[in-house]
Amino acid sequence: MSGVRRIVSLVPSLTEAVAVSAPGRLVGVTDWCTHPGDLGGAVRVGGTKNPDVPAIIGLRPDLVVANEEENRALDLAALRAAGVPLLVTEVRSLPQAFGELERLLVGALGLARPGWLTDAGKAWAAVEPLGPLRAVIPVWRRPWMVLGRETFAGDVLARLGVRNVLAGHAERYPRVSPAEARAAGCDLVVLPDEPYRFTAGDGPEAFPGLPAALVSGRHLTWYGPSLREAPAVLARALRAAR
Repeated sequence: MSGVRRIVSLVPSLTEAVAVSAPGRLVGVTDWCTHPGDLGGAVRVGGTKNPDVPAIIGLRPDLVVANEEENRALDLAALRAAGVPLLVTEVRSLPQAFGELERLLVGALGLARPGWLTDAGKAWAAVEPLGPLRAVIPVWRRPWMVLGRETFAGDVLARLGVRNVLAGHAERYPRVSPAEARAAGCDLVVLPDEPYRFTAGDGPEAFPGLPAALVSGRHLTWYGPSLREAPAVLARALRAAR
């Protein structure tokens, strides 16, 4: 049994993965950690971009789990300087997500490989692509930002047959206006409900004439137990928009 008993998670998807797989070990989570609904007595330690570093240190964690994209390097450096053990994931594709989850849950926490992780792998292996479809995928508004190169969400959509028309952009999350995105040539706009909460009344109107797929941000951008149902959930939303 691993000696890692007190865990602080600074990544909502990893919070869900740990809570489901190793109940009772989380002592700290972010304000954005919403799944599962019951996180026991875990203390809220601020946001992913502005965590309360002294509060985290005060929880005396055996491990803090973080992500190189979601969390700031300066906060992680402060934790390291205080002697706090860190596991920092890098996830830019679905295979990377599976590998990092195995590294955390099996390698660091000493768990048997969770059943949900095996089920998720089988679900993605059985995917039949819907496309080919060409899409733009906004993730923020005011200013507009879209998925560019080497993103986890872009890889997820590609496996469903949806190609990001801006996947070759020099930036990973470029600021691109709706008009510029349309000029790239696309069949579809994919609008997740996080990190920006796009809705039927907030987002599609900026892309007149394009079908809009309103999708679950958790199933598009989280890597954890949601991966098990993500292929079916996302495919339904994409089919509904065609």
